[in-house]
Formats: sequence, structure tokens, C-alpha cells
Amino acid sequence: MTPLATLWLPIVLSAVFLFFASAIIHMVMPWHKSDFARLPDEEAFRRAVAPMQIPPGDYVAPHCLTSADMKSPEYAAKLEEGPVLLMTVRPTGPIRMGPMFLSWMAFLLVASTFVGWIAGAAVPPGAETRYVWHFTAAIAFVIYGLATWPAVIWYGRKASSAFKDSVDGVIYAVITA
Repeated sequence: MTPLATLWLPIVLSAVFLFFASAIIHMVMPWHKSDFARLPDEEAFRRAVAPMQIPPGDYVAPHCLTSADMKSPEYAAKLEEGPVLLMTVRPTGPIRMGPMFLSWMAFLLVASTFVGWIAGAAVPPGAETRYVWHFTAAIAFVIYGLATWPAVIWYGRKASSAFKDSVDGVIYAVITA
């Protein structure tokens, strides 16, 4: 077992390189530009929901509280009538990238720490470089490449977006390894 303390340099370097790679992927390349579509009449939608003053959070419509509600004819009619929405409402005002960048970097550090911890516990000291590389890449891919597929399964997110996230995950896994 390799002590985690001896892995801090690769953990931090991994997080830093991942941060810059993700910035290039999301801000420079057009790869994720089609992940979110524009509403057919965005302004009409905004005018319709603005008076509701919906607080930031995650919402679903139609909404039901119990499985009995899900079985009701009223709920079934609402689903048929549409629209069926899963929606995240963010705070109004300018998007502040600084806190998001800090949170993303913290996530990358935590994820890289787990990769190092698992690899350090499973890979014996002195193991062949390619074995260490494959093992750490596999762990990193599970973290980054598979993370968004449950949203496709449970929340109706586009599979094409999750597929692109998985390709990003391969890139992140290679960088981490």
C-alpha cells in the first residue's frame, strides 16, 4: 500500500491539469454547445414564469407527492397534456464564474484524492507503470465518464450529452493517469 501523503503531488497536478483541460473543452471547443436547446419561444416562456418568482432550486411539472398521486387519472391527464418539465432555476443576476471555478477545482481535488487513495491501496509499490496507468485511468473514467448517465436514465437528459461527457471522461482519465 502506498501512503496517500506520498501521492499529493500527482493528486494536485492531476486536478490542475484537469481544470485547464475542462476549461478548454467547455469554453474553447464547440463540443458541448448543443447540450442545451433554446426554447421555441424563450421570451414568452420567461414572461410566463417571471411573475411566479420561482426561487432557485430543482422543479418538476406536473408534480406528485405519492405513488397514489402518480396513479391518479388527473396526473395521467397532465402527463398526456404536457408539458412535462424537469427544470433547474438559478438565482437571477449575472453568472458568477469565480465560485463555480472554485467548486469545480475542489471537486477535482477530491476526485483525484479518491483515485490516488484507491490506487495506493490496490496497486503495490513498485508496480509496472502501465499497470498503475491502467488502474488509475479506469478509476478516473468511472468518476468522470459515467457520472452523467443516471441523468439520462432517470431524468430524460439527452444521451448525446452524456455520451460527450463520457468522451470527456476518457480525456480526463488519460490526464489523471
